[in-house]
Amino acid sequence: MKVLLISLGCDKNLVDSEHMLSLLAKDGFVLTQEETEAEAAIVNTCCFISDAMEESIQTLIDIGRLKETANLRYLIVAGCLAERYADEIKNELPEVDAVVGTNAFGSIAEILHQLEAGEHPRLLRPHDFLPDLSEMGRSLPSGGYYAYLKIAEGCDKRCSYCVIPSIRGPYRSYPLHMLVDETAELARQGVRELILVAQETARYGMDLYHKKSLPKLLSMLSEIEEIRWIRLLYCYPEEIDDALIDAMASNPKVCHYIDMPIQHADDGILRRMGRNTTREDIVTTIGKLRKAIPDICIRTTLICGFPGETQKEHEALLSFVSQQRFDRLGCFTYSRQEGTRAAELPDQVPEEIKRRRMEEIMKAQQKCSEEKQRTFVGQEMEVIVEGLLEDEDVYVGRSYRDAPDVDGMVFFSSPYELLSGAFVTVRITASSEYDLIGELL
Repeated sequence: MKVLLISLGCDKNLVDSEHMLSLLAKDGFVLTQEETEAEAAIVNTCCFISDAMEESIQTLIDIGRLKETANLRYLIVAGCLAERYADEIKNELPEVDAVVGTNAFGSIAEILHQLEAGEHPRLLRPHDFLPDLSEMGRSLPSGGYYAYLKIAEGCDKRCSYCVIPSIRGPYRSYPLHMLVDETAELARQGVRELILVAQETARYGMDLYHKKSLPKLLSMLSEIEEIRWIRLLYCYPEEIDDALIDAMASNPKVCHYIDMPIQHADDGILRRMGRNTTREDIVTTIGKLRKAIPDICIRTTLICGFPGETQKEHEALLSFVSQQRFDRLGCFTYSRQEGTRAAELPDQVPEEIKRRRMEEIMKAQQKCSEEKQRTFVGQEMEVIVEGLLEDEDVYVGRSYRDAPDVDGMVFFSSPYELLSGAFVTVRITASSEYDLIGELL
């Protein structure tokens, strides 16, 4: 049977999809990227914000039409939408043949066999269930030289705007040995850059080892020779401690880069969000990071238009962005999610005000970014090659300051052919708001 898998949403979802691809291949299914060839389709969905939910639903509807126009026989919905709305999917999307929850992706081959036997399975694991990755494997895109390593499932934070704990359950760390084994397998497949992800990476190990164990994990992963860069995403400021900062500063394989979502900088908003931090705490953490690691690249994400956000509170956030001069910043408008405490708060902010505030934040950040980018002109930087823009005869890559898909790029010329995944040295000759331009040394 030819199977198509479409992965939507975050990088953590992508990791689940890569596990499913591996399991399907091991079981003898033929993987295809052509919609018209597929006899079965799996859509690994997201519903974290409204736009993501709409994309997931529309994708299911679009793929479902292939039952009438192509070879499709079975449509499976997996991931967050499946977990959260299993009953509604059965009633509202009759084209769906099976529902697979967030903790049940390890049974994807079995689900397909059940469909072949005429069943319509619905598999949801308990929220405290932790999938066993030991024998799953990962199927990466062809030539994949970077990969995400999901080090934990779920979340305990219970922020007032977020549905993740109710979908993915409590925080559960994967054991150290399991993550080391998975990384070694990724390295054998050609991975050179490892990107650590979870709902909260800095809290890793608290449930298993009763202490934060990310520094130990970083040390163990860095012993795998083929891994050149290790990058950290999703470290919340209240969980970043001196031990983690020391590990980042002293381990040569750990990129001087950290994704640290703060969401806001006004204490009143932070309280209403259920965040366990204050503006002063955030400033202190930023100061510690920059003192210990002077060339650190700090990325953050913000939410504009949280319920009750006043113009004064928005201006406080705008001022904070200009003062702290983040290297990278993403901004989202608040998305009202059914079943969250924030959805019931009074004074919901109109959409047009949310969008205007987001644009103001991004305009301030653009100025900061442009000024920071300019400081790299004349410097030499290590760059991992992403590929060649053939029409322009220019290579594109990323420095330690650039996470895939969300940050800038380095565009550079080369007198000879380069392979994707190679590490090269580039002299920076020009800059823009988010990208750098240079030449190969």
